Amino acid sequence: MTADQLRELIAAALPCDHITVEGDGAHWYATIVSPRFDGLSRIRRHQQVYATLGTRIQTNEVHALSMKTFTPAEWATAGGKD
Repeated sequence: MTADQLRELIAAALPCDHITVEGDGAHWYATIVSPRFDGLSRIRRHQQVYATLGTRIQTNEVHALSMKTFTPAEWATAGGKD
């Protein structure tokens, strides 16, 4: 799995205003901005992202994913920086 592939999987399932993915092939770090996160707790946001990966988490194709999740309004307030 490459960073581009992981980014594409997430973006295909979630409407993303911004997404960055970095990592070494096993451990990934993502910043995801989606209007779908509006009104959701951090846990629910992460669950939505994990759901986009389906069995890739269960089969260890994606071993670890650390993420920061924002709504578009939160992202604007944060200055739009990873």
